[in-house]
Amino acid sequence: GAIKGLLSKPKETSEKLPGIIVVHENRGLNPYIKDVARRAAIENYITLAPDALSPFGGYPGNDDDGRALQRKRDRNEMLEDFIAAYHYLKNHKDCNGKVGVVGFCFGGWISNMMAVKIPDLKAAVPYYGRQPQEEDAVKIKSPLLLQYAELDKRVNAGWSEYEKILVKNNVSYKVYFYPNVNHGFHNNTTPRFDEQAAKLSWKRTIAFFNESLK
Repeated sequence: GAIKGLLSKPKETSEKLPGIIVVHENRGLNPYIKDVARRAAIENYITLAPDALSPFGGYPGNDDDGRALQRKRDRNEMLEDFIAAYHYLKNHKDCNGKVGVVGFCFGGWISNMMAVKIPDLKAAVPYYGRQPQEEDAVKIKSPLLLQYAELDKRVNAGWSEYEKILVKNNVSYKVYFYPNVNHGFHNNTTPRFDEQAAKLSWKRTIAFFNESLK
């Protein structure tokens, strides 16, 4: 089947650009993630934000219904959709073949798993994403920028074991824990939004992509 997505790029450019896959949370391609994809494109990237709810017609217009629909899909099937998006973007006529990924919440897990599954992924930025199992984590070669919320104890609990694997396998990574903020702090449409942490983490994200993709 076909997956819908938002493709964004700078208005005026004649050169081929590096690409970024933008992966939504557990509620489909909502206006917040579309905005993130545009923000990344402004930084001189071509971005693709797929909608894992495409089999149901796409994001239904509100996050509650989106969350309910996404629970009906298998997460490994959704992972394959985002891997397909990576290959689509990498081979796009306006892309130079260097592609990274940024994802939030569920998308953070997808970002980690794309690093597992795609040997030539150039960079991955999981925001408060669950970590891969050990047998998967050992396959990672891509540089990682990991962004966590200090108060997000459930997701953070898996970090120490994940870090041991990254160190053991000489994976290039940077990790930041943002103090006194909750899971979802980057999403400016929810009460958990923290402007200071969101701005700093995004600045670091773009700097990391500039370093890894340009």
